[in-house]
Amino acid sequence: MTPEQLYDILAAYARSQGIRLNKDKELVMDIMRGLLTNEQRYGYRSCPCRLSWGDREKDKDISCPCVYRDPDIKEYGSCYCELYVSPEWNEEKIEHRQVPERRPKEKRRMI
Repeated sequence: MTPEQLYDILAAYARSQGIRLNKDKELVMDIMRGLLTNEQRYGYRSCPCRLSWGDREKDKDISCPCVYRDPDIKEYGSCYCELYVSPEWNEEKIEHRQVPERRPKEKRRMI
């Protein structure tokens, strides 16, 4: 799969959920490449904005879309990596604020 194909799939999926992909296509394409790289490495699309354990069970909360996406969008208008956003966020009707990491510290992989 190419990053462009994944973009088309995830854009349609986002619309079906009432959300959107970030209008910054360059940022989104970087994330698409990261998702595909992680899929090649680990066999699943873990969030490229977080360090993966390389273990599907340990990373199930950060497999895209992560379990933190919906609460992030509800509170901030975007998910942690700014891939998924609300329509209002894309239209700049709400402030763009940094989304704090919701993943519990005990689940995070540190270098």
